[in-house]
Amino acid sequence: MDYISTRGEAPVLSFSEALLAGLARDGGLYVPREWPQFSKRDIRALRGKSYQEIAFTVLSPFVGDEIAPEKFRAMIDEAYATFRHPAVAPLVQTGPNAFILELFHGTTLAFKDVAMQLLARLMDHALEKNGERATIVGATSGDTGGAAIDAFAGRSRTDVFILFPEGKVSPVQQRQMTTPTAENVHALAVRGNFDDCQNLVKAMFNDGAFRDKVRLSGVNSINWARIMAQIVYYFTSAVSLGAPDRKVSFTVPTGNFGDIFAGYAAKRMGLPIGKLIIATNENDILSRMLKTGRYEMKSVKATTSPSMDIQISSNFERLLFEASGRDAGSVRSAMAGLKQSGSFEIEANTLKAIRRDFRAARASEKQVADTIRATLSDSGYLADPHTAIGVFVAKKFEKPDSPMVALSTAHPAKFPAAVKKASGVDPALPLWLAGMMDKPERFDVLDNDIKAVEGHIGGLTRAGRA
Repeated sequence: MDYISTRGEAPVLSFSEALLAGLARDGGLYVPREWPQFSKRDIRALRGKSYQEIAFTVLSPFVGDEIAPEKFRAMIDEAYATFRHPAVAPLVQTGPNAFILELFHGTTLAFKDVAMQLLARLMDHALEKNGERATIVGATSGDTGGAAIDAFAGRSRTDVFILFPEGKVSPVQQRQMTTPTAENVHALAVRGNFDDCQNLVKAMFNDGAFRDKVRLSGVNSINWARIMAQIVYYFTSAVSLGAPDRKVSFTVPTGNFGDIFAGYAAKRMGLPIGKLIIATNENDILSRMLKTGRYEMKSVKATTSPSMDIQISSNFERLLFEASGRDAGSVRSAMAGLKQSGSFEIEANTLKAIRRDFRAARASEKQVADTIRATLSDSGYLADPHTAIGVFVAKKFEKPDSPMVALSTAHPAKFPAAVKKASGVDPALPLWLAGMMDKPERFDVLDNDIKAVEGHIGGLTRAGRA
């Protein structure tokens, strides 16, 4: 499978090349040249299979012949052996046609583990094959950082640097990044917000000299392999609810647009998804976009769902590319407008295509707290604030004859203060993580300055050294 940039001015890459490149050289994001197709018969054949077996079937077309099938299968098995639920991503029924898809059974209690555990193994394989090392950078609003540091800790071919906004992640999220002791992982607190962290990462990728010097690669969902791995749980959950013989809709707590774009990818591959519903918090740029046709940044508000406190949703560029009929010129124009003025208008036919597949709604802070309390009271289910946003928005679009799945992106114990305030219940960390909060932290604090960040990373990474 070949991969092309959403901006149309970067080289076409193989899977392994796109995996290690992260961001395209023209500033765009890589997508597959064509979407693999699964017929109804193919989808029915997935019934009764394990998560790992479905992952191998769904993901193999994206990898092609670059990884031997038995090796790829072993990577998948190893990645998901780290999960503490046999189903990997189990469904919990909370109403007649209401379901919650639990994506937090990995090592850091967040949905990012699903992709990150596989990504680390894919990168290790590609680097070993090429005899190379890499410097991996990522920005996090909370969960990506811990998942990346856990997945890559101790791996000999990578040095990992995670940028997080100082004081704007939960205490549990911070300690998942700052307490690991492996020498190849580094947590960097940036004086700024998540969008500042994300912009610093993009600036590093767009600095050709630095990118080549430290052999830069990325773990944010700008990396296609992250999106690819997340496609799987749309297939597993839909098949368990009757696909392909009935449509299933999904409501996704959305920040950077990667998780819900994976659902869009699954739909493009033939999975009969009804609607993909964007659930946002008060940082509602995406729900406003769907309503007005204008993508317009505003200042970021701090909420109880910090992983969604975002204004620049990087993966929305991938949807623009697809919805515009893969018009790279229009994507370049939109991204230039965003950079220059903080907004752009979506072309009429593109907006129509987006509205065909997506719906959106927001949840206020009060509605989030009320939903945590009501969900516990009504069904005995304790949801974290991000999941509560999904549950609240899902109710607006539920239909009596069609399953609605709300994605649960994090364990409630990752956000104990917000959950306790809303519900009166203090969610405990699993026993295997209970001692983490007492461990010493290790991180550096940096200014929101590209030269300072590049200098710090360049001084620590082992990649690119003779």
